Amino acid sequence: MSVRHLLDIESLGTERIVQFLDTAEVFFDVSRRKIRKVPTLRGKTVINLFFEASTRTRTSFEIAGKRLSADVVNVSSSGSSVSKGETLLDTVKNLEAMRPDVLVIRHSSSGAPHFIAKHSSASVINAGDGTHEHPTQALLDAFTIRRAKGAIRGLIVTIAGDITHSRVARSNIHLLTRLGATVRVCGPRTMVPHGIEQLGVSVFDDFSAAVEGADVVMMLRIQRERMGEVLFPTAREYSRRFGLGRRVLSNAKPDAIVMHPGPMNRGVEIDPDVADGPQSAILDQVEAGVAVRMATLYLLAGEAGQSPLS
Repeated sequence: MSVRHLLDIESLGTERIVQFLDTAEVFFDVSRRKIRKVPTLRGKTVINLFFEASTRTRTSFEIAGKRLSADVVNVSSSGSSVSKGETLLDTVKNLEAMRPDVLVIRHSSSGAPHFIAKHSSASVINAGDGTHEHPTQALLDAFTIRRAKGAIRGLIVTIAGDITHSRVARSNIHLLTRLGATVRVCGPRTMVPHGIEQLGVSVFDDFSAAVEGADVVMMLRIQRERMGEVLFPTAREYSRRFGLGRRVLSNAKPDAIVMHPGPMNRGVEIDPDVADGPQSAILDQVEAGVAVRMATLYLLAGEAGQSPLS
């Protein structure tokens, strides 16, 4: 199946989502070898264009590209001519003139990757745009769940926290419901979008009830940088009502896994003993991120008929 860009999950069909996940399985094994490198994208150029701070996403895209033997260039807004007033379009046109094969972009404006895709002959990967989507995060989350549970269909997944400002939540809702999971969302009413039920999820006010019988509990960070106003009284009050500790987690299934896209606000949305506990799959998500991003780069930039490992 030909894949040109990866801009969102909403527009992907089930077959294509499964293609990404199945391809990531191949590259997951590569990352556990003694020599973690394959020649798949030798001669290809990947530019990581990040206009927002990032640790996991940026680093994993860089590692993914290098493990595929691609030439990888990292560009941040502070180190680019954007800091001198250059427009996003001019930045892209100048990078385009250098003939890259893939542009990976993270931007604070929703829709920025879609805009770039219209003006670039390179493949474009959305690494997070505003409050819109974060497709590779949803793919790595699904990959983590599938490895832990064997399948996604029939699972109960609770997503809790700042739903309104979370592109991770939005991408996961699209992906998990499409693959047959039952998705619940929970958070302060000021942080849950009106009408989100139309996406096929159930909305809860009571966190313990939302976690009851869940197979997966996914916590979200409070995104203060995207808030135009204060949407909850205090961090202490938020933690008391919507923080994940052992007591609340005991309502989930005994073999439930705990997830978090990072960075974590320890002691606010998640207690340290849960984040570091036996049910935590948080570091599994980080490891999965490299494999999923290797799969994404391969599917977008690999040659037709080329094996993932050659």
